[in-house]
Amino acid sequence: MDSGWPILSATIAGLAFVAALWWPRVGLLATLRQWLRLRQRVLLEDALKHLLDCEHADQKTTPESLAGALGLPRQKVPALVARMESNGLLNSAGGAVSLTPEGRRSALRIVRAHRLLESYFADEAGLPIERIHRAAHKAEHHVTAEELDALDAHLGYPQRDPHGDPIPSSTGALPHRETVPLTDWPADKPAVVVHIEDEPQASFAQIVAAGLLPGTIVRVLDADSQRLVVSDQQNEHCLAPIVAANIQVAEAPKKPHWLEGLIRLSELPDRTDAEVVAIDPNCRGFTRRRLLDFGITPTTPIRADLGTFFGDPRAFRVRGTLIALRREQAAHVWVRPVATDEATGKEDAA
Repeated sequence: MDSGWPILSATIAGLAFVAALWWPRVGLLATLRQWLRLRQRVLLEDALKHLLDCEHADQKTTPESLAGALGLPRQKVPALVARMESNGLLNSAGGAVSLTPEGRRSALRIVRAHRLLESYFADEAGLPIERIHRAAHKAEHHVTAEELDALDAHLGYPQRDPHGDPIPSSTGALPHRETVPLTDWPADKPAVVVHIEDEPQASFAQIVAAGLLPGTIVRVLDADSQRLVVSDQQNEHCLAPIVAANIQVAEAPKKPHWLEGLIRLSELPDRTDAEVVAIDPNCRGFTRRRLLDFGITPTTPIRADLGTFFGDPRAFRVRGTLIALRREQAAHVWVRPVATDEATGKEDAA
């Protein structure tokens, strides 16, 4: 009887191995096939984004540029191009490739997924802006069109991502705004930061540390071949031209009549009191809910209590509680500064 145990054990082990190898959906072979399909999807969708980027930059896409963007050996690119061409996503001729109308629609869907996910990771998950690109790139290949529509509605239909890039609509419409590099902006003329490039990483980190994020009003104070001195209405920043060139700006919008005499909470100096007048009507979704949850409503007293070494986030005192807000969040709140007379305890509008 004992002599049968080795045979039985070997049989059970063999069956377990076969099950682990061939079991539907969770077996090793099924897992490998799923991984390969995802790998091919990631390559195809990343290729579509690269083609769209080149199209917007008015540059030709070549097999060499595709290989560099995708991190593929040059000899593997023709097979990818052939597969995408057979799927009606691109045309290849004369050593260059270009998107078909269907390819462009597919590319815009990927861009929409990436930028909505960046908005989610910044506003909902609270990730630092320097980490959201990588997180969105990992997640963008796993979401469906229905999930994206639900996410868009949940976020309040944002028009731009945290880098300032426009978010395509569900129909593929892509808003466009004329911008120029900060290095080309005339001195002493107010501008609004519209977009910041996230590459190279060192320049991006310096821009983020300075707090020169989309929505910030800036003014060039001085410029030469070695540096640009920029004011964000609170602090002055000295940037190398190669760094400043990664900041895209446009003419600062004029304040509506009802905003005369008001400033954004992000512009309130440290150790200064103010009264909340309104939350920007364009502030929707999670950011608006967060501000309201903090008790930031009209007529509420608020004080810019503390800054940080990097200037972002800042601490504000609201209803006896100290809260932290990033610059782009505080920029949605319009306040009226209040001058406090410590001796009399009276407060007067500044």
